[in-house]
Amino acid sequence: MPTVEFHRSGHVAEIRLNRPASLNAIDDEMDRALADAWEHVDGDPDIRVAVLSGTGDRAFCAGADIANPPLGHDGLSFGGGLTGIGGRLNALRKPLICAVQGHVLGLGFELAMCADIIIAAEDAVFRLPEARAGIIDHCGVVHRAIRQLPHHVAMAMIIASEPLTAQDALRFGLINACVDRSALPAETTRWIAKLLECSPLVSQAGKEAALDGLRHSLPDALSASYPQIKSYQAARDCAEAAVAWKERRAPQWLGR
Repeated sequence: MPTVEFHRSGHVAEIRLNRPASLNAIDDEMDRALADAWEHVDGDPDIRVAVLSGTGDRAFCAGADIANPPLGHDGLSFGGGLTGIGGRLNALRKPLICAVQGHVLGLGFELAMCADIIIAAEDAVFRLPEARAGIIDHCGVVHRAIRQLPHHVAMAMIIASEPLTAQDALRFGLINACVDRSALPAETTRWIAKLLECSPLVSQAGKEAALDGLRHSLPDALSASYPQIKSYQAARDCAEAAVAWKERRAPQWLGR
């Protein structure tokens, strides 16, 4: 049984953590499989949206497997290169939805925060267990938490392992939706449909510009040139957007 399930349907790639007996804790084998999955997603021009989820009722992901931790496949950072922790960051170009339930801990919390859209079941609980467990290493998750949450909320998670419920995560703007567990698949499908209505090239260009701009001051980000935005001007989809607007119809995106 694969530790990471990969399934493509149309323009959507589904990546599912599949170690439910271990609460989907990420071991080295799973980390390598995630690296392969992200490479596949970005390498296939027909994939426009990726969805990350976890099997089982108890957890989306309990973090890194302490008994067999990820080592950084081919020098990539943990999470198959997605996190920037412990190796090279390989930022995903395509929009990523993360659907979580149950425990969302440590590296699992980090993976969720790497997504562009987070959907949580009402029973989801986010936690940084390092302080209570007395373990800290690369711990890049703290840098995302302090940027994506109000300062004192993040600090309570970091220094006291204070849990964050899905309801509070929604209130603080960390997640996009909080739904009953039974409604999680339908809510995920709803967000997939939203993304598929949009120009895939514009979504990717906007993601690149937004995330790259965060590494710079606002004046520098505003004055910078972004390759995907620049190249979009010559793309067929750019012309299609103008024609569709004139003809008052939905655009037919090529996405290449």
